[in-house]
Amino acid sequence: MSDRFAMPAGFRLLPGRLSRQQQEGLIDAVVAAQATAPFWRPSMPRTGQPLSVTMTNFGSLGWVTDKHGGYRYEPAHPQTGNPWPAMPALLTDLWQELADYPALPEACLVNWYTPESRMGLHVDWDEAATDAAVVSISLGDKARFRLGGPKRGGKTASMVLSSGDVVVLGGEARHCHHGIDRIYPGTSTLLPAEHFPAGGRVNLTMRRVNLA
Repeated sequence: MSDRFAMPAGFRLLPGRLSRQQQEGLIDAVVAAQATAPFWRPSMPRTGQPLSVTMTNFGSLGWVTDKHGGYRYEPAHPQTGNPWPAMPALLTDLWQELADYPALPEACLVNWYTPESRMGLHVDWDEAATDAAVVSISLGDKARFRLGGPKRGGKTASMVLSSGDVVVLGGEARHCHHGIDRIYPGTSTLLPAEHFPAGGRVNLTMRRVNLA
């Protein structure tokens, strides 16, 4: 019997799905969003330990976390109180093409990984619409992505994601642990240094929060 990791149904990796021009357009949108929804550093529930990424959001809802409120979706930036910027049309078009869901995404998490950033294995469980896929876009430096099963522990698989790659977690894969092990600094020229002085990677993750 093989002891190799079996890729869960509903997992798709689309290498180079976005052109350089499309990637630049999305980064321009992230930069423009900073006027009303700047990057901030969320913190873990209970402990208040800061995450290693900074983040913001697009959409009618944004994912936030802090020591007292925990993981949740909110309609406004936790520091400025402003509503989140609208999702760029390229993102909603991509969702309609890939998600196979009867409603549009309500949130797009924007995570900025500097060279030291990581994201531990986790499952996205803060949405009512766990029947909707998660669609994730990599921009900037390469990253090592790890995918496991629905339970913590056990076998995993890892792969390197490059700028312009798109990952879809649907079906069985929607309920599987996943995370980012490391960033490979200097492997992309996409992020402008004047806005991302530490370089790194920007990850855009579209989610449907409420049931359709």
